[in-house]
Amino acid sequence: MHIRCATTSDLINMQHCNLLCLPENYQMKYYFYHGLSWPQLSFVAVDEKEKICGYVLAKMEEEPDEVPHGHITSLAVKRSHRRLGLAKKLMDQASRAMAESFSAKYVSLHVRISNRAALSLYTHVLKFQIDDVEPKYYADGEDAYAMKKHLNHLTEETEDTRNFINSLGMDSIEPTSNGHQEEVDVEEQLEKLNLTDVDPNICDPVVVTGTEELE
Repeated sequence: MHIRCATTSDLINMQHCNLLCLPENYQMKYYFYHGLSWPQLSFVAVDEKEKICGYVLAKMEEEPDEVPHGHITSLAVKRSHRRLGLAKKLMDQASRAMAESFSAKYVSLHVRISNRAALSLYTHVLKFQIDDVEPKYYADGEDAYAMKKHLNHLTEETEDTRNFINSLGMDSIEPTSNGHQEEVDVEEQLEKLNLTDVDPNICDPVVVTGTEELE
């Protein structure tokens, strides 16, 4: 079992994992939007046969007037692979990638108020804090806790590493300033995939029967 960065070829299996585990589901084009825009932020947990057992789908928020910060769109681990610490490993990898690639100051997420298992994970294990309550955030009308976790320690570690590399006279890798891979034309890639109607601001997923327990 190991964690690695997700690729576009993983996206269909990530969606399948989502459908098995969670009531919040997204169209395939939304996964591609994440994968093409922020390819270094989403991760998968795979078994010895490279089958996906869990994933984290993440992005950078793009409000120009706010400090740079990331957002966890979706996190899921198959029931057969829970209680192995995979959720924490996935979240740690995504958070570090946000800090290292985009100098993110914090990471945010939403969780149903009724989802006690996920709330316990985010609060006690991952050290997120409740920042606000967003009324009727979900498509079925349930409220959500808006949670955040500061990444200052990771950002400072990244800056220390860059300074050390610079002191050796080596080229350092600077974060992009706009939350996108500058060498990737996202709109062009979406057009090739016939996904040009993707809405970057999608936030209300379809609700289906499922479980949200994360362990």
